[in-house]
Amino acid sequence: MVSQNISGADVLIVGGGPAGLSAAIALRQKGASVLVTDALHPPIDKACGEGLMPDSRVELGRLGITLGPADGREFRGIHFANRNNGRMDCVTAQFANGVGLGVRRVRLHEILVERAEAAGVRLMWGVHVELGSNGEVQVDGQPCSYQHVIGADGQGSAVRKWSGLDAGSTISRRFGFRRHFRIRPWSENVEVHWGRCGQAYLTPVGEDEVCIATIAGDPQARMDQVVDSIPFLRDALNGQDTTSRQRGAVTTTRRLRCVAKGRVALIGDASGSADAITGEGLAMVFRQAHLLARAIELGDLSHYASGHAAILEMPMTMARVMLLMDRYPMFRNRAMRVLASEPALFSRMLGVHIGEESLPRFVRERGLHLGWRILVPSTVSI
Repeated sequence: MVSQNISGADVLIVGGGPAGLSAAIALRQKGASVLVTDALHPPIDKACGEGLMPDSRVELGRLGITLGPADGREFRGIHFANRNNGRMDCVTAQFANGVGLGVRRVRLHEILVERAEAAGVRLMWGVHVELGSNGEVQVDGQPCSYQHVIGADGQGSAVRKWSGLDAGSTISRRFGFRRHFRIRPWSENVEVHWGRCGQAYLTPVGEDEVCIATIAGDPQARMDQVVDSIPFLRDALNGQDTTSRQRGAVTTTRRLRCVAKGRVALIGDASGSADAITGEGLAMVFRQAHLLARAIELGDLSHYASGHAAILEMPMTMARVMLLMDRYPMFRNRAMRVLASEPALFSRMLGVHIGEESLPRFVRERGLHLGWRILVPSTVSI
């Protein structure tokens, strides 16, 4: 940890999670002096699925970070499974380019901290940031000057409220839990299983360890209930040792009216989010970091505001589709039956999801076909 002496910086970042650290690294690449503050001490953990898609690894590479098998466990695609009245529909798609990586969140945070330190970012952990009514900022009671303030302080962002950027709408709100199990991964894919209580996500994070994350719309639903509603998982995890305590988090789909104002900008969950069901949270963060650094270099935060909306659009579109599958079992059952019978469709959808194919092209070429088969079940071969 660097010295705790307070002094000014070109950019003050409130929040030292992946969003804040990524922005700090990208800004240092542009030559800005950066101070990152956080009330916690590293490594900072968070309940999440812990899978980095291939596009996330590419964006990390632009920050000077290369992750490999030594940092976690690679995966090659996505597998969906849905049980409906005794029938199991499954579909798998492999990534066309690159592979994903399951990596423990604390390990990713350690790597980001190391990269930030090497890039010359000043890091202050375990400090209290006070945001004054006239734009003044104090860190542990001492004034801190800045040219820009970046709010990377999560869904309940104090910077967002302080700067008057809190206006927006929450589209969905769900509840997730995460735990790790000592078990050898049985698949080279991230698996998504639907049960009557919610979804469960399996991400391999080591040679003998998997991350299990569950998400449900019912605030009373707990991880064990979701897993128990999925017989395959219940049996696979029965009697297996756990390697972490259970952690919970809220996942939302939220859009803000604006993410930048004056000398303040927001990034990560502080700036809006797509439901964790998309798996694209970190990829969005890394893209936002590069965009924000460029905007500050240009002296034009409107460049960030407009580009931010474009970054969020695709994950939010995919979140809406996936949430329909969560809320309406009949729609999910029909969609899964179609995809299981036409895995090439699922492969193309995965390509759209990670930016390897354009959504307009997919909709133009396959959207009507997919919609017709879902809406008219008699056309589905059984």
